[in-house]
Amino acid sequence: MFHTGSGGFLMKAKFFNKLSTRLIISISVILSLVLAIYTYISITNLRDDLTRARLLSAYNSSDIIKKSTRYSMLLNRRDDVHQIINTIGTEQGIIGIRVYNKSGIIAYSTDSAEIFHKVSMKDETCAACHKPSGKIEELTSLNRIRYFTNAKDNTRALGLINPIKNEKDCSTADCHAHQPSVKVLGVLDVMVSMKELDEAIEKNTKSTITYSILITIVISGFCGLFIKVIVSKPLYYINKGIQEVGKGNLNYKIEINSKDELGNVARRFNDMSERLDAAYKEIKDWSENLNQKVQQKSEELKNIYSQVIQIEKLASLGKLSATVAHELNNPLAGILTYSKLISKKLSEQQRNGENKKLIEYLDLIAGESSRCGKIVKDLLLFSHESRDEFVEANLAEIVNRCVTLIHHHLEMNGIALEKNFYEKEIKIMCSPEKIQEALIALLINAIEAMPNGGTIKIFLQPESKSIAMKISDEGTGINDKDLPHIFEPFYSTKEATKGTGLGLAVVYGIIKNHNGEITVEKTSPIGTTFKVVLPKNL
Repeated sequence: MFHTGSGGFLMKAKFFNKLSTRLIISISVILSLVLAIYTYISITNLRDDLTRARLLSAYNSSDIIKKSTRYSMLLNRRDDVHQIINTIGTEQGIIGIRVYNKSGIIAYSTDSAEIFHKVSMKDETCAACHKPSGKIEELTSLNRIRYFTNAKDNTRALGLINPIKNEKDCSTADCHAHQPSVKVLGVLDVMVSMKELDEAIEKNTKSTITYSILITIVISGFCGLFIKVIVSKPLYYINKGIQEVGKGNLNYKIEINSKDELGNVARRFNDMSERLDAAYKEIKDWSENLNQKVQQKSEELKNIYSQVIQIEKLASLGKLSATVAHELNNPLAGILTYSKLISKKLSEQQRNGENKKLIEYLDLIAGESSRCGKIVKDLLLFSHESRDEFVEANLAEIVNRCVTLIHHHLEMNGIALEKNFYEKEIKIMCSPEKIQEALIALLINAIEAMPNGGTIKIFLQPESKSIAMKISDEGTGINDKDLPHIFEPFYSTKEATKGTGLGLAVVYGIIKNHNGEITVEKTSPIGTTFKVVLPKNL
């Protein structure tokens, strides 16, 4: 039983906590108060207007009586006065008519039993005029009226006192002995019923209250319907959407197409749920593929680490190669010079074939010394011993100069060269000599990879902040096992007597020194493409 009671209490609390319920109750209370005030003011104004009209009717009746009986009173025709008063007294709404003389004696009345009856000066009819400070001619119209209860039907009645003033005709008439100094000869008291007025006020009060209640109910009903459709229904959908999202249905959409504030809230909610759903799916995807992503990131870090190690190797080897190159360069130059000199002398003095073998040995020494010199030269280039000076240069001119320098190599190997760039000036900040060395090394490398001839293509593609240069050959390509190591120093795919393994390492160092990038864009058995990206401004 306690559980059921608490459940009912919770349902009531939930009902009264609804925004629509509170709005309807608030509007109904405010409307009831406004209509109650309006009803009170209307009834009060109606009562005042009807009372004023009744009072005016009583004044008019009193004046009619005065004017109708004036002539008969001047002639002292009492029967005529009685007849007039009795005739007017039969009019609807008139309770009674009295005429008091100045002594308080009832001279005329619609009730014949009251005639010649003297009333007390303390009577309600006389009290207003006979106060110590009261004079009937000085009384205001409001002080001349009184309200009392009609003894016949126990209803409200109104009494009006109208003074009969001593006019000139009255004081000079033969039948009267009134002195001119007397201002008031008597009082006309007209009593009218307020029953019809009170009944009309009560009827109008009931009808006004009834209509006010009906108007309150109708307007409250329409307001409730309006709030139900415009406010409560959208709020229900919004609340349902919030509950669905709370349950995990992040892709839930609220179907509200209105353009008001609630419609805007619904659209914002739909955007929020869509973003939450996308974020949840992304988190779920990360969770499900975490191992794969960790492995991918590990591979990326491994590659970066390998590059760092390679850069450190290059830096260490650069210092070593500079020292070795200086130490070897001088004796090698001497050996080469003297071996060539001896070979020349022997050739001049040769009379028979006895020196032929010696000349071959000397030529072998000269060739090997020349090869050692080339190694030393590559070491010097690799070490970057000299400090580069960067200036603004035209990359197109550098490329054209390189093509001119290797022209005889192209002819000897039966290789054609195509240049694909249409701008005559492609300005970059660089060391022209080092860029030339790198390009010549790449072109020589391409020539050596094409023993059967073919075509080398050079592309220049200016971009917003950099220049992309591609060198494509039609050689034998690079093996997959060699591709990760081609930029490492002393790593060569050529025979031991044909390469030092420093060519591409030197190129890599020059491009990196220019804050650029060099990569193998593609390679296959039908050719290789190297891509070099150089910034326009360092």
